[in-house]
Amino acid sequence: MSSTRTLLCLVLIAGVFVMDGYDLNAMPLAAPRLAGPLGLSPDDFGWVFSAPLFGLGAGAALIAPLGDRLGRRLLIVTGCLSVALVTLATAHATTINGFLFWRFLTGLALGACLPNCTAMSAELAPDRLRATVMSVVSAGIVLGAMGAGITAPSVTASFGWQGLFYIPAIFAALVGVLLWFIIPADLTRPVAPKAASRIPQLELLRAPWLFPFAIFASALTLNAANLYLLTSWTPTVLPQVGFTADQASYVTGLMQGVGLVIGIAMSLLIDRWKPGVTLVTAFAVMAGCFGAIALTEASPSLWTVLLLLGVGTITGTGMALPALTAYLFPAHVLSSAMGMGVLVARVGAIAGPLIGQAMLKAGVEPGLILGVATLPALVGMVICLGVPAALRVRGQVQAGL
Repeated sequence: MSSTRTLLCLVLIAGVFVMDGYDLNAMPLAAPRLAGPLGLSPDDFGWVFSAPLFGLGAGAALIAPLGDRLGRRLLIVTGCLSVALVTLATAHATTINGFLFWRFLTGLALGACLPNCTAMSAELAPDRLRATVMSVVSAGIVLGAMGAGITAPSVTASFGWQGLFYIPAIFAALVGVLLWFIIPADLTRPVAPKAASRIPQLELLRAPWLFPFAIFASALTLNAANLYLLTSWTPTVLPQVGFTADQASYVTGLMQGVGLVIGIAMSLLIDRWKPGVTLVTAFAVMAGCFGAIALTEASPSLWTVLLLLGVGTITGTGMALPALTAYLFPAHVLSSAMGMGVLVARVGAIAGPLIGQAMLKAGVEPGLILGVATLPALVGMVICLGVPAALRVRGQVQAGL
């Protein structure tokens, strides 16, 4: 495969992540704008925000691992085209149940697609920069989320709230068609050892891969809880402390942009320095930022800085943790590790928006709604102390120990 085609393939895979970031942020950004046209209150959308996460978990665990056996191109392209169809359908929903149904199917399609995109980027990357390339590619999520937040005011002004769904639908269809022709079929099917299980997910639930998977999935779960709590409810909570709806959208977009820089920096440190120290430090920064929000008076200027750093670090860690899997697991279980990790992380990702909804309905102060993210960050910091031991497992397996 030529270097030009490899680069084009990586760019298009990054495009899948751009679409994912935009699509998953479209619903939280649309919700505050639905009270007028549809008569729907933002605080009724907790389950709608969580619906794609249920779908992501199911698709990642049950469908994505097929890429380790059937080939990655089929899963990636089918996932993209499915996302295009169901996201377009979301733009025509008029009830909470309608949004719930279509967002679940969106998550199912993304869950089948994204772990294979990540695994393929690892296989195409040079060994010495594998985590960095994986993070740069997955940074598309951040760019998409940032783009959704920054463009939401102008998109909705021109096309209504439906425009927030038309954009990712069209983009997903275009990227899916292009990837079918760019991804070489002979590079998409990893070769498993003869002793490997025919069901790749089972490899992760027994020695020697159980311990590395537990560390990876636990850290990913805690980070996902914070990420989805904050991205789902920040646009709704910030206006309660003096932000306009448009300002809240801009902050939501900008904090994703900060995460892009932090994520790439963390991945460089994983490639070149100490993965364990890098991740422990990241969770400590999160805890400090949201602890400060919980303990201070509401201040748009101070909270903007703390949110940019805190959510930026959460986003960056969300980029760095999947990149770590290239060092934790061999190729024949890589999509399975991604998919099963996403499934386990859905516990946190689903719980996050629901916790925010419960706190909002109970009249909890905005500072505490955001500050509750301190607790998962502290637990994640402790779990990541086990990263060095998890990384040693693969070396021991390769050495036959």
